[in-house]
Amino acid sequence: MSTFRLHAATAAIAAICFASAATAQSVADVCPAPLRMADTGIEGMGDLTEAFGPFAETFEELTGVELALYSLSNRTAAGTALQFDEVEFVFAGPSEFVLFQQLAEMDILFSIVRPHYGSSFVVKADSDIQTLADLKGKRVALKDVGSTSGHIFPMMLMADAGLDPERDAEIIMAGDARIQVLINGDVDAMGGGNKDWDAVRRQDPDTEYRLLAQTDTLPGDPVVMRASLPQDCRDALRATLAEHADVLWDSLTATDRNADKFIERDAYMSFETDPAIYDVVRMAYEVAGIALDD
Repeated sequence: MSTFRLHAATAAIAAICFASAATAQSVADVCPAPLRMADTGIEGMGDLTEAFGPFAETFEELTGVELALYSLSNRTAAGTALQFDEVEFVFAGPSEFVLFQQLAEMDILFSIVRPHYGSSFVVKADSDIQTLADLKGKRVALKDVGSTSGHIFPMMLMADAGLDPERDAEIIMAGDARIQVLINGDVDAMGGGNKDWDAVRRQDPDTEYRLLAQTDTLPGDPVVMRASLPQDCRDALRATLAEHADVLWDSLTATDRNADKFIERDAYMSFETDPAIYDVVRMAYEVAGIALDD
């Protein structure tokens, strides 16, 4: 079990809640209770509570509305739950958001913006691979099927380089082993998140590596909100939570799982995320030749 690393004293939260009592009451007046939240990357109530317990507590203290954690088995179930009003929020990734948009109109409560979030291709420095086009006929490790930075955008980069990723290269979906198989020489290149570029050099400091290609910054992880939730409720939630974004961020990243996933240089919560920025994700699926619902 990971331990909660609390970043704000109870007294400080109590003071904030007292100062924002009028705003919190307005949220309670216009929103249903409880509000229910799922996460596309966590199965089981135990793990969900461990990851989001502090966040749920702070959410309720700030808004006056209980945030009930709701366990779902996968992203398809999460999309269906949003579509049929079984949950109000889903903590998701960029790919899940565009998938959910195919089912029904969706909104965003906030997103986790990570300015250094993107996809990279890495090779050993002495590799004869100089461009992405040179990956033709090579073994390439990617992360997990459906991973935005570890699968979809690497495939798009290969397609943009004129390759048919499914035919022109041997794609190995290596999951958590993707870094090790590159270090071991089991593959010729690895495509993954920008953090993987740092991790390769950290795990194998005696070998030189080269960055082959990199995307622009990708859209952050959104908390998807069903658009059938009343507009005044959505507006009140954004206003209240944005006012205390620092406290909410501390509670979100107070658990080991979320700290590892979200904390990096300059990361922050954005309550002004335009859903249109995720169009680039939809385009990446199209260019890579991958169906969103795969």
